Amino acid sequence: MKLIENLKNVWRIQELRDRILMTFSLLLVFRFGAQITLPGVDSTQLVGLASNFKDGIGGILNAFTGGAFAKASVFALGIMPYISASIVVQLMGIAIPYLQKLQKEGESGRRKINQITRWLTIGICLIQAPSYMLSLGSLGVPESAFMMQDQQTLFLVISTIILVTGCVFAMWLGEKITDKGIGNGISLLIMVGIIATLPQAFIQEIGSRVDGVGGWFLIIVEVIIWLVVIAACIMLVMGVRKIPVQYARRSATGGYEKNVFGSRQYIPLKLNASGVMPIIFAQAIMFVPSAIGQMEASWAKSIGVAFGDIFGFWYNLTFALLIIVFTYFYTAITVPTNKMADDLKRNSGFIPGIRPGTETSEYLDRIMSQITLPGSLFLAAIAIFPAIISLIGVTQSWALFYGGTSLLIMVGVAIDTMQQINSYLLNRHYDGLIKTGKNRKAVA
Repeated sequence: MKLIENLKNVWRIQELRDRILMTFSLLLVFRFGAQITLPGVDSTQLVGLASNFKDGIGGILNAFTGGAFAKASVFALGIMPYISASIVVQLMGIAIPYLQKLQKEGESGRRKINQITRWLTIGICLIQAPSYMLSLGSLGVPESAFMMQDQQTLFLVISTIILVTGCVFAMWLGEKITDKGIGNGISLLIMVGIIATLPQAFIQEIGSRVDGVGGWFLIIVEVIIWLVVIAACIMLVMGVRKIPVQYARRSATGGYEKNVFGSRQYIPLKLNASGVMPIIFAQAIMFVPSAIGQMEASWAKSIGVAFGDIFGFWYNLTFALLIIVFTYFYTAITVPTNKMADDLKRNSGFIPGIRPGTETSEYLDRIMSQITLPGSLFLAAIAIFPAIISLIGVTQSWALFYGGTSLLIMVGVAIDTMQQINSYLLNRHYDGLIKTGKNRKAVA
């Protein structure tokens, strides 16, 4: 009953209600666009394309676009070019002084970086869009599905423009959700796309179990395992190591004394500071063997066979090792222990028993290295769990929801959105959704 009362409180706050309604409206626009097939393509002849993107690597790509990839939709590229551009800009910020300068300029620098990311997104789309159109034939779309066969060049140009526009529009929708709605818009678009394929995958799993081995008993067992994996993902996302910190303030007599009021008395170092980025990086690398496998050479064919099955041993072993490596790499470039130590020293803060400055930085770096190891192993285990669960006969499309990027994105985005709603409730003196607070007097 407490949850129902909290949901009523959400609806009572007009600003929060308007933001939630705006978010749902823009998400519906995105899902509607994902169902619109490109002009000049016969949607009734895309069965072969859908079957190619049902399982395997194609299934992962299709899940991120909410099924638009397999429907030759105007949103077929989804939001992934923007994600790729963001990753490139973030990595370039390590080596390019101009981007490093922009990162230090605050809000104005952030706006310039966002503009650079948008232009790079368009550049990536101009490469991916024609590649996607030219590959449709080899992916199972018959020539009769294209209604402008006598004007192929014009059709390619028009389709490229539409696909690029669709990606830019999806990017705009994500930014509007972030500004006018609730939660991170780009992440919500990806999550909604992933969730859109979940019911179909679960129905297929039910059909295979009811008609095959296991029946409803195994379906219940699979759902329980799925819930346990979700709980493990929540632990991974929320897990932190609290480093105790003490602050000092200047007293009226000119000396310093402990300040134990109004300050957080610890530094939260996340168990998984890199989020899903190591999986995304590793996934991008794992596309390379599949591309090599398309070559005619015998050695290339062998690589393609060994790494072509995303549920195979060599694929998952390499995938897990890459995730561990990228977790350390991404944590090292995104957790500024030197800056944290400098900020502590500047604000008269210190870690008990550790000298401010270099010693504090080295201490934080050592702690991060220690907690990153179990975090990276946990992340790798969740990433390859779909391959493990498939050993008991789970269909590939349903197994993808037992781990990997899909599940971590859903859990991470859901937690982030709940935390934002929770902050609105607490600011209006209501109990939060995540954790019940003390008795509060509701303020309209």
